[in-house]
Amino acid sequence: MVTDPIVTARFRDRVVIITGALGGIGRATAQRFAQEGARLVLVDRPDASSSEAAALAVNDCLALGSPQTLSMACDVAEETQVRRVLDATLEQCGRLEVLINLAGATDFKALVALSAADWQRLLGINLMGAVFFTQGALRVMAPGGAIVNVSSVHAVRTSPLMAPYAAAKAALLSLTRSTALEGRALGVRANSVLPGAIDTPMLWSNPNVASGVEKITAEDVGRPQDVAAAIAFLASAEAAFISGSAFAVDGGRLAAL
Repeated sequence: MVTDPIVTARFRDRVVIITGALGGIGRATAQRFAQEGARLVLVDRPDASSSEAAALAVNDCLALGSPQTLSMACDVAEETQVRRVLDATLEQCGRLEVLINLAGATDFKALVALSAADWQRLLGINLMGAVFFTQGALRVMAPGGAIVNVSSVHAVRTSPLMAPYAAAKAALLSLTRSTALEGRALGVRANSVLPGAIDTPMLWSNPNVASGVEKITAEDVGRPQDVAAAIAFLASAEAAFISGSAFAVDGGRLAAL
């Protein structure tokens, strides 16, 4: 369990859903919000959420200061499963105040090798899951609610073998803007973060990185905790006048590409 020192409690007793919560950035984000007193709903795919990793993540968050942490299995691409998570959150926690759409996946296939099923599956995970959770959140969030979508620098500049992922992450930026516009009357903000090269399994399994096609130096690689800090800021009252924005968390990598 790797965490940064936290001196604030901006999310004390606030109910936060995090999708993709058992991955590298997701786990760091859950720990960050736990340290700041949030009540957490950790959402991940069914095979991950029933694992020992889910139990460990829950225990970590409780130990870090979360007064309530739940783990829920969900295929985010399935609208009925998303609805069940939202209903269970309201039943067990009473409300929803922060939504973090973090679930993501890619296959590293050439564009010509991608089937329609590949596109549907990857768009479902990377885009439609955020759509379904956002729709549900806008229906139940009170004024002061916040949504943070985790996009990627691949939404802006990408590399080979990433077409569905990059397309979905670009669409997620547009979804963020639309959510900000429609959420304004409800008092709900929406923003996105664009992580760069972050020290996670997804980065090191990228064949472009392994082959050297995509050059990565030590200075280019950030920590999951760096992204978690940006997410927490955007979800907090400190960002009350920020909505519809996209924040790159990439150590300046985009500026040099």
